[in-house]
Amino acid sequence: MRFSLGLSSLVLPAAAAALLWTHATPASACGGTFCDAGPQGMPVDQTGENILFAFDGSAVEVHIQIAYDPNTDASKFSWVIPVQSLPEFYVGSEILFDNVLNGTRPFYGVNSTNEICSLDDNNQNGSGAPDAGGTSGATGSASDGDTGGGNPGPSVVYQGTVGAFDITVLSSGSTQELLDWFDANGYGYDDAAIPIIDSYLAENNLFAAFKLVPAEKPVVHPVVLRYEGVEPCVPIRLTQVAAVEDMDIRVFFLGGARAIPTNYRHVLINPLMIDWPNFAANYKEVITAAVDAFAAEGNAFVTEYAGTSSVISQNGIYNDAWNSDAFVGLPAVDVVNNLIGQGIMDCWDNYGDLVCELRHPLLQGLLDEFLPVPQGIAPFDFYNCESCFEAMIDLDAWGDGSAFAAAYEERIVGAGKRALSLLQSKPYVTRMYTTISPHEMGEDPIFAETSSLGDIPSQNIAQRLIRCDGHAEYTLPDGREVFVPDNGPWPVFPDEMPYEEETQQAMVVGAPQVLNNNTETIDRLLLEWNTANRPSYDTGAESGGDGEGAGCGCVSTDSGGGLALSLGLLGFAGLGLRRRRR
Repeated sequence: MRFSLGLSSLVLPAAAAALLWTHATPASACGGTFCDAGPQGMPVDQTGENILFAFDGSAVEVHIQIAYDPNTDASKFSWVIPVQSLPEFYVGSEILFDNVLNGTRPFYGVNSTNEICSLDDNNQNGSGAPDAGGTSGATGSASDGDTGGGNPGPSVVYQGTVGAFDITVLSSGSTQELLDWFDANGYGYDDAAIPIIDSYLAENNLFAAFKLVPAEKPVVHPVVLRYEGVEPCVPIRLTQVAAVEDMDIRVFFLGGARAIPTNYRHVLINPLMIDWPNFAANYKEVITAAVDAFAAEGNAFVTEYAGTSSVISQNGIYNDAWNSDAFVGLPAVDVVNNLIGQGIMDCWDNYGDLVCELRHPLLQGLLDEFLPVPQGIAPFDFYNCESCFEAMIDLDAWGDGSAFAAAYEERIVGAGKRALSLLQSKPYVTRMYTTISPHEMGEDPIFAETSSLGDIPSQNIAQRLIRCDGHAEYTLPDGREVFVPDNGPWPVFPDEMPYEEETQQAMVVGAPQVLNNNTETIDRLLLEWNTANRPSYDTGAESGGDGEGAGCGCVSTDSGGGLALSLGLLGFAGLGLRRRRR
């Protein structure tokens, strides 16, 4: 069985939701979603919804990070998941997503050094020398029956509550029957999706309908679905109904080996098109152009990281000290002290200001629901001294603590324990990214594991040498060297320069099939650029090497942490010390 997933909605006003389903036929059918705005732009950023798959023998887990606008009417936040069979549902871990995102985040930086120059080495071509003593370093941006009216309707095959969500799984042979149920139960839909719903009913899919449990401040969290199958799929077919241009899709895979797209192409970007001085500020633009290029045709992914999962921190995901039983029968005035004792919260006096730290993203929501701060009292004042406000505590909300304990166990303790166990059992993680537009959403990407491909680092550091004549030489991670006049902006290469270095069809076994390779063109255009832009006195090699007059002696130090400390002109010229040119 194939599992399918998409991030948008049948039902939202302004919030993003998820539309998922499973499918057992070829890749032509796998689903999608509706988005009002889609994920945000990502110059090596991490905004937008994220999907994490975990390979586990004959089963797959999919973790969905839910995007929810707290200004949205919670009663209108709902989503529908077509599923071919009934999955198991669990609360997911927000901290797992945070740690996976941060551990695999692409980083583009520049490691800068300055040549040490004598007094007469400056202004060789009339440009100013680099700023004396200017320190430069590796900086960078780390580039979701019964119709309710008593009328006959779909058969309810499952009904339950998972964390913040009420879930109803429906079986029906009629699209109209489903639509009537959606209408009666507050689920909106787009008429353009009706024929696609028809197709999923024809494939005998069930439909899982999600709604937020009524609450003043919903505690929204990731959702986990576990199902039998070995082939994860991101459904995008339905997404075209309301998708934006160049919508971001970011997927992660935890398993034993690297993941690849099997029916989409895989692209290696041309690093010359990255704006290195601005730390890949044009990252999304480059990815979009690369996956839209010849042979990729808008249906391709870029691998941002592939390697050991040890880069993902385990901190905060789960703690053996977390104990939900401790809250059953506990007086409300002792709750915060108990949370502090479990290490999930701390409060202290910071030079007269009372401060509290909540060390789990769902804890505040649980406190708001079961131990609300009395009206007119500052939250940290209350948490630092519950007994001071004992007469004002809402004892009805707290009860005997058993409701809080159950929610704490499900959403924090249990979710954390499952997430940590998953992470510890999977030695490899792959992160892939693409952008895609509605007209390109005719096929749903499917993924598999392969042991035939190597790792892909997430850290991308270029080396910049700021010369005594004010020009700069960049050495990119792949060894290519780029001359940048006057240490100015990154070159604007001719239109002939491609955004993609290579487009591949990845194979589960063996090397990828090369569909298009632009290395020769890239190298030729780079040589032409360097040759045309070097000053006349620079007669060194194409890289600006050690030819007579190519520059001056260079001394640099590197701190080893991605920061290069420039020694250029730090008092040496003022002392009259001179160096021979090479």
